Amino acid sequence: MNNVKIIGAGMTKFVKPGSQLPYRIMASNAVESALKDADIDKKHIQQVFASYIYGDSTCGQHAFYDVAQLGVPVVNVNNNCASGASAIYLARQAILSGEVDCAVAFGFEEMQPGALGSHWQDRESPFDRFTPVYDEFDVPPAPIALRAFGSAGKHYMEKFGVSPNLFAEVSVKSRQHAINNPFSLFTSPLSVQEVLTDKVIFDSYLTRTMACPPTCGAAAVVLCSETFTKKHGITNAVSILGQGMATDTIDSWRDPISAVGSEMTKIASHKAYEAAAVSPNDIDVIELHDCFTTNEIITYEALGLCLEGEAEKLVIDRDNTYGGKYVVGPSGGLMSKGHPIGATGIAQCVELSWHLTNRAGQRQVENAKLALAHNIGLGGAAVVTILGAD
Repeated sequence: MNNVKIIGAGMTKFVKPGSQLPYRIMASNAVESALKDADIDKKHIQQVFASYIYGDSTCGQHAFYDVAQLGVPVVNVNNNCASGASAIYLARQAILSGEVDCAVAFGFEEMQPGALGSHWQDRESPFDRFTPVYDEFDVPPAPIALRAFGSAGKHYMEKFGVSPNLFAEVSVKSRQHAINNPFSLFTSPLSVQEVLTDKVIFDSYLTRTMACPPTCGAAAVVLCSETFTKKHGITNAVSILGQGMATDTIDSWRDPISAVGSEMTKIASHKAYEAAAVSPNDIDVIELHDCFTTNEIITYEALGLCLEGEAEKLVIDRDNTYGGKYVVGPSGGLMSKGHPIGATGIAQCVELSWHLTNRAGQRQVENAKLALAHNIGLGGAAVVTILGAD
């Protein structure tokens, strides 16, 4: 089966809520940047997938119409924090089906300060399903993201005998990477002590700098078939070698680590590795869903980067940064770059595309040939994408 190609990638700098341009402008700027990178005429676009979670029903059209009004299908995608990767997943399927040869996936978000919350109080929330689970785990009341990722980190500490220093070390690593990323929200270094003594936001150990900030921004990729690249003489492309998507299973509720997405991640990553015919050991560079540094630790193991309980050793050995086995989050990740929800999964693939085409500037991972993107959303969805340099 032919691989789908990413031939263009673009994004905006992520910013704090209140300092952003309107989503329409951020999104159309990202799409225009990706199209310029692809160096193709807009008339070749046959389908469009737009991801976001905070907005009305046809925000995707509203943003894309600033780029072009082509009469082509525009599909709006909301899959919680996995929306961006879900849009790429759908665009890839459309191309693999033979329905289209060229599609655009873009994502954006205008967020508000503070913890994530629902804008719909007059109906059931999908997170109502989680409340009894966390009550059963005896997790203190808090916004759902804090309960989920905070309790997962606490469970990991108790299960494997580690301290909060482990999560602080990941925060420090992520910020160090972000220093070289002009698209990142935060670009100043952190120390372990600064992270540990920052404001506690959950259960006496989880501090503010162990959690990603609400952010505004946009990202876009242009995808096409191999036939399209050959027809148009495109050579600077990146291949999607494999992709897996999963939702929760009955086993997802057995403990706080599984409930926060590790079960979905294991399923999705297995599908992606199998489709790409690679193993975790083959991967060079990774963008994973580090919405909390607790989740980065958990995800190392769910992706098979190390064995269960060995994430601390991976961090101590510096096998999550430059010079180690993997470079995880060269962009600074969600922790430092920011997490504008609809844009996140697409921004991950933008970053990795730049590394695989040797265009990541000072943060370039040397000789990067294989990359992995991991995007999850509570409620739930997990998408793992394996990218390869052509």
